[in-house]
Amino acid sequence: MGPTRAQFVQYAPAALALASVTAGPWSALAAAAAGAGAWAVGASAPALRSLIACGITASGCGIAAHQVLTTGMNPLFALGLAVPAGAAALAHHRNTGAGLPVLPATTAAGQSSQAQLITAWWTEFISGPTQTEGRKLIQPGAVLAHLALDVGDDHASFSGVITVPQGQQVRVKAADIASVYQVPVSQVEMGDPKHYAPNALPVTVHLKRAPELPEQPGISAGAPTTPEELWAAHVAVPDGAMPGTRLTLTRYGGPLDWEGIATRERKAIGTVNIQDLAGNLDLSSIQIALAPTDKPSQMGVRVMKEHALMHGTMLSSVVDELAMDSRGYVRLGTYIDAHAALVPLAQPGSGARHLYLVGGSRSGKSGVLEQVLLSAHRSGIAVILSSPQAGTIAGAGLAAYCGDGLDEAMGALRLAYALMLDREARYRSPAFPFTDPLVLTVIDEAHMLLSVSSPYHAEAKAIVEQLTRRSLKRGIGVVLATQTPLAEDLGNSSIIRSQLLIGGGAVFLRCAKGQGSLVGANAVQGAEGIDLSMIPDSWPGQARKVADRDMSGLDTEAVANPEDGTFGLGYLLTPGSQAVQFRSLYLDVPPVSLAGSQPPVAVEDCQAWQHREAITQTAVVDQRGKNLIGSLADLLTKAQQGPPVPHQRAQTAPAGPTGPADGQELIKPRILELLREESIAMTAETIARKLGTSAKNVKPRLSELKKRDEVTNENGLWKAA
Repeated sequence: MGPTRAQFVQYAPAALALASVTAGPWSALAAAAAGAGAWAVGASAPALRSLIACGITASGCGIAAHQVLTTGMNPLFALGLAVPAGAAALAHHRNTGAGLPVLPATTAAGQSSQAQLITAWWTEFISGPTQTEGRKLIQPGAVLAHLALDVGDDHASFSGVITVPQGQQVRVKAADIASVYQVPVSQVEMGDPKHYAPNALPVTVHLKRAPELPEQPGISAGAPTTPEELWAAHVAVPDGAMPGTRLTLTRYGGPLDWEGIATRERKAIGTVNIQDLAGNLDLSSIQIALAPTDKPSQMGVRVMKEHALMHGTMLSSVVDELAMDSRGYVRLGTYIDAHAALVPLAQPGSGARHLYLVGGSRSGKSGVLEQVLLSAHRSGIAVILSSPQAGTIAGAGLAAYCGDGLDEAMGALRLAYALMLDREARYRSPAFPFTDPLVLTVIDEAHMLLSVSSPYHAEAKAIVEQLTRRSLKRGIGVVLATQTPLAEDLGNSSIIRSQLLIGGGAVFLRCAKGQGSLVGANAVQGAEGIDLSMIPDSWPGQARKVADRDMSGLDTEAVANPEDGTFGLGYLLTPGSQAVQFRSLYLDVPPVSLAGSQPPVAVEDCQAWQHREAITQTAVVDQRGKNLIGSLADLLTKAQQGPPVPHQRAQTAPAGPTGPADGQELIKPRILELLREESIAMTAETIARKLGTSAKNVKPRLSELKKRDEVTNENGLWKAA
């Protein structure tokens, strides 16, 4: 049986070198024959080039040795000429061998043979300048500087610094280096680019690792290591987060950077508890995200080392997506998979849609509300804004009616209820054509009206329950925002929450510790197991960034970057889907500035709107919170003939006929009494309206009280000291 192609390419130069010494000039013909034979058997380009070089070297040495012998010189000279030929054959053997040999010998130039070989491979495959035909260099010009070797009996490694010209960035990856030196990716260690210059990156390659230490007690030899093995061992088991599933990787960048598809054979995966899944994989909940697919039996899984939403999506970059599309959706942010996160504000041919918003302090809740107000404005939707905490919504000017303050916010709810009664009286059929504009009733800090401790608890609860139940078919949607998902924030009404979720989407942002668990009584279908308090308030590494203090003074024009906090990060639940991690748009420009000079979208000119001032001052329930007024005619009758709301009678009664009450000393005690009783900050205009006088008379008195330190003023909002 003849030699194989690999044996021919490997051993032909050695035989050629020996023949060169004795055959003389005929060795040139042998070199040509060897080269032709290698080409004929289809040797690779590097092996062919190495073979030709070896043949030429051997041929030259053979000719010289033949001349020495024929001239009668000392035969030792001829023997010496055979040494380069043998070296050439040995080099060819290394080039075609299966592994990278360890050669500790050092040349006269001061670099070992192994270092020369490492450098040669780096130049050949990564940096150039030479490039073999049919192969593309990984990054031309990315040289390996400061090469250092660590060679022992049981290990061999080298380290250096990948350097590119100034102004360029190192693009060589660990996988590239591993493929060149034929080692696993895990044996290539590269520095973090964040801590080094863009054009210089340290690298260490372990060509041969030392033997592993003996196994520790309690750790089995077959412990799972790959994502598929971890999934099968902890997630797919009967008591795991997704029993009966298998994981198929679609991308792998390391133990904390991979994506895959979870599949359950011929069965729907159903709802997944994200906390249980994170526990199975030994991760934090913010490191893992799920993405439902078109198939109930499949679900996308993503594990992240650095969160994909850290850098956010700028509001100004997606202005065209803020208006409602033909399906009734607007863009609210970006999903974890970089797709647009959309929520419905309407359903064509059916009516409006609700939106349930949960988020604690500094979670980004106010920013989401401002986006909703802007989207409604750009979509031709009128807004009735109920804001119990005065002065908190920057986009309040986009609302057709704004109830700013606790009493005014309750009035806005009454107006929304009256508008629903008005439309029910005018449109008897649920499928009426929407000749009137869609309306959004936006309720911020709803717990201030709905909680049992609120003076308006019974009335607000009755109104919101009716709005969430009956308003959608009348083109009126409810956007309700509160700080926690707890039942107390919704007045202990299961009706409100269920109707909000049935009638639209939900946004869940970070909550205070112990107040954000969506389990048990607070469970939401499609978002079971999520704990909103586990969403961190800052990204990893933020503490070090804060510690790097700038002592140059306060920069009044400085703004926060998306990386400075996790505001807007949470979960979006749309009808018929699983809650998916997303982040609302980053407000790089104030949303109200994108509304242009257009006035707010107006509510239609109907009886409820014409009598809005009287309606907002009229309670729609009795003193016990029962017997909600059920028709517009009854409501208008009570608004026109009935007494004012008892809670407001003392505040709205006009001052007596004596002149000094308006503008003199007698009005100051009334201002102080009002501010202390309400316990919330109010504008001068609101104070004047409650006292039945004008802002012109109130403002000077407020200034005098401020000088006495009896009231305080912050951004135009007055409150008792």
